[in-house]
Amino acid sequence: MTMLTIWAEDAPATPELQTVDTAIITDKLTPLGVSFDQWPLRDVANSASQDEVLAAYADEVERIKVAEGFIKVDVVGLTPSDDPSWPETAAGARAKFLNEHAHDDDEVRFFVAGAGVFYLHVNGKIFAVYCEAGDLLSVPAGTTHWFDMGTNPYFSAIRFFHDEDGWIGNFTGSEISSKFASFDELAAQRASL
Repeated sequence: MTMLTIWAEDAPATPELQTVDTAIITDKLTPLGVSFDQWPLRDVANSASQDEVLAAYADEVERIKVAEGFIKVDVVGLTPSDDPSWPETAAGARAKFLNEHAHDDDEVRFFVAGAGVFYLHVNGKIFAVYCEAGDLLSVPAGTTHWFDMGTNPYFSAIRFFHDEDGWIGNFTGSEISSKFASFDELAAQRASL
């Protein structure tokens, strides 16, 4: 279940709102220019290749590409492993997105499997959107944010780009991301709702 948590940027210990109501989530994100939608899930194996994932969601992907003018679409994800290098791989992947940044392009993600949290820093507030399989989130270009996949990441997401170069982050240098509840903490709160 998707969850939205909102804090004032200077009050990370006291959420102003925490909800799993999708109507409220949409209502709070829309004024920010952020689109939230949910697609029906397709039967896609955890081991599915990028081509298999894109084929399973071909109609939805094509609709978004045409409507928004995206020229590149790919699939990114991580699945826990017993490989001895997994902890290092997971920590490195998490660290790449964990600091506040923005993009010159919209950040559009559809979660095929698993979960992750997008933290949007807008108008003096932090909006943490806990996304899971079936969720589509579109964050406008220039929105400062960060992403936490947790200490044991498991997710697969379709990414959409207007630029062939794909993901390029413009980091702010702020340490604000270290002040707010992590993916793991929010996942525990979500489980108790």
